[in-house]
Amino acid sequence: MRLLFVGDIVGRPGRRAVSRLLGGIVDERSVDFVVANCENAAGGIGVTPKIADELLARGIDVLTGGNHTWNRRDVFDYLDSSERILRPANYPPGAPGRGAAVVTSRSGVPVGIVNLEGRVFMRQIDCPFREGRRLVDELLAETPIVLVDIHAEATSEKLALGWYLAGRASAVVGTHTHIQTADERILEGHTAYITDAGMTGPWRSVIGVRTELSVARFVTGLPQRFETADGPSVLSGFLVDIDETTGAARAVDRVLEHSPDEE
Repeated sequence: MRLLFVGDIVGRPGRRAVSRLLGGIVDERSVDFVVANCENAAGGIGVTPKIADELLARGIDVLTGGNHTWNRRDVFDYLDSSERILRPANYPPGAPGRGAAVVTSRSGVPVGIVNLEGRVFMRQIDCPFREGRRLVDELLAETPIVLVDIHAEATSEKLALGWYLAGRASAVVGTHTHIQTADERILEGHTAYITDAGMTGPWRSVIGVRTELSVARFVTGLPQRFETADGPSVLSGFLVDIDETTGAARAVDRVLEHSPDEE
């Protein structure tokens, strides 16, 4: 089967890129299953139930989150009620929602998804390594195909998790830093890996933020109210071809598609 992971969707430009580009990518590359990180889909920070429904209607099978999942309180009940949106699994008990799920693909194959959040330069929550392995092993009892979204700041932490889950997970995909990395590979002949799948959002920006606001913050050292940039958008992602019997990745490819729109 072919699984596409769509990098962090940022604001309206990111949603526009999904609307205009995802269908064509799915058709042209014979994609069976789509996972996308949505934690910045609402105005560049957080996600709402309405926007989550919109993205799922566009052909995304499962949405994952991260540290900004909690910025919109109206999504809390939605996280509890929907099995197609995840939040990082390594938050303490009592946090709304779930961190793992098994969802059936278009071709009838069950796919396991785990969402984790890193701790380096981020919140000191529960260990993503131990929780990640526990959940991956739990899902492997249901399906050989398991993808992990590790939402983390430090590249070393993401790569370490990739090696930690090598031979178990079918894919470990990094999110959060919004810059697509060029280190796609298959670890131990089984686990597809990339440090960051990239950003789906405004191309002329600083990780989705209006360039002049981000530059001003660095130049002056003063706080700035960040706003999502607009203009031409891009869809970034990671495509993995997976053996349906063994769960092993057979091939990997980065995806970077520009939208022609100029709205």
